[in-house]
Amino acid sequence: MIAVTGASGQIGGAVAAALPQARRLTRKDAEYRDTPRMRQALDGVDTLLLISGRESADRLAEHRSAVDAAVGAGVRRIVYLSFAGAAPDCTFTFGRDHWHTEQYIRGTGLGWTFLRDNLYQEMLPMLAGPDGVIRGPAGDGRVAAVSCDDIAACAVVALTGDGHDGQTYELTGPEALSLHDVAARLGVRYVPETVEEAYASRAVYGAPPWQVDAWVSTYTAIAAGELATVSDAVPRLTGRPALTLAAILSG
Repeated sequence: MIAVTGASGQIGGAVAAALPQARRLTRKDAEYRDTPRMRQALDGVDTLLLISGRESADRLAEHRSAVDAAVGAGVRRIVYLSFAGAAPDCTFTFGRDHWHTEQYIRGTGLGWTFLRDNLYQEMLPMLAGPDGVIRGPAGDGRVAAVSCDDIAACAVVALTGDGHDGQTYELTGPEALSLHDVAARLGVRYVPETVEEAYASRAVYGAPPWQVDAWVSTYTAIAAGELATVSDAVPRLTGRPALTLAAILSG
């Protein structure tokens, strides 16, 4: 039995559609933070696709709770949707949470596969403001963004195929683009900001500091070159080329 969390989302939904016999789990079935209920939802499950929880100040604790539930339910293997270059000191703040989640999963003794996706290609158009301008402190750095369809396809392979235990896959698109390139393809402009300008321009939203840090560090991770490496993991796992941004934009 395979269980797919986040089954109402774009990636989880695509995986669940490709695996109709899988158990579909959403927040209505069990919140990650509710370990007893999550454990009950995972009863009888052998392999779990754990899609990272929604952004929050205590997301790492939520992930640990979900992993504890999987252990308690007798799950034997977790395929975890992580983030590119996850490390304890990576620039993108949520990437650090992903690294700690990976370490927690490793410590359980369960089988595991980590899918470290780059930024979503589908997210890139959302970077532009109402004035048609992308603003952020990414400098001339590049990002090898990957499509959600490719992530889902790789997850299906990792869940159902052999030889993926103990493997970490960096999932990227086929090219690394600067935000100047991205803006040109979207028909908008990119205006680099300093880090100070980025924090100031986002202060108007009244978001908590951890959220603003995540927004800004998305760009500074690009500037630092941490999201620029292009991997062959998508074609290697799926047997087809990774989708380009142009393909996503054309529908």
